[in-house]
Amino acid sequence: MPSTSELPIPNLFLASLPEDDFEALRPHFEMVRLTLRQILHEMGSPIEHCYFTDGGMTSLLVCLDDGAMIEAGVVGKEGFAGVGALMGFENTAPHTSMIQMPGVGLRIVSGILREEMLRRPALLQQVLRFAQVLNVQISHTAACNAHHNLQERLARWLLMAHDRAESDALPLTQEFLSMMLAVRRPGVTVAARSLQGTGAINYERGRIVVLDRARLEEAACECYGIVREYYRRMLGWPPTAQQ
Repeated sequence: MPSTSELPIPNLFLASLPEDDFEALRPHFEMVRLTLRQILHEMGSPIEHCYFTDGGMTSLLVCLDDGAMIEAGVVGKEGFAGVGALMGFENTAPHTSMIQMPGVGLRIVSGILREEMLRRPALLQQVLRFAQVLNVQISHTAACNAHHNLQERLARWLLMAHDRAESDALPLTQEFLSMMLAVRRPGVTVAARSLQGTGAINYERGRIVVLDRARLEEAACECYGIVREYYRRMLGWPPTAQQ
């Protein structure tokens, strides 16, 4: 398998593939710059490309009739956006995929990736493993939103973003966080200030800096640790000693 230093971008899913599988995909990749709030896929529309990112993050959103967008899950360098196209949803995306932390990515026509997957067992196995852990994350997000308080949910979400970011500074606005957590902006302000009071984060306008990850983990609900351990066992990410 290729090392991340040999890849066009340091995507961990691509690095996990046998070298022959990656080399078969390489000619079909196109380098793209992914900007904040860029829409990769619209819910209900065809998934034309799959996107493999570096240190950025993509939110998977459920769009409601009143215009509300609720986050169901997130994808970063551990996987790719558009896995639904490989699971039979190529003509009807199950979520809207929106860039929430910008970066650089590789995109590939979803039909080509699907064809290669069906004739390459190792690639198929990795796709299925990633799809499974993403389903676990989405399931726990639904349970978390229904059961845990806002401070716990905010801490969990910040940890998930921190896992996928390239620094401790996360470019997040109140408006964005309220949309992702499906709450009003004043509630986000109260929860963020409470976490700041513990020394876990520094909360500024448009930016949150993780100061003490251990304290942030203490503030989060059990959903974060359960999902993180599942990712570690299935994908080998994040490493136990990360950060």
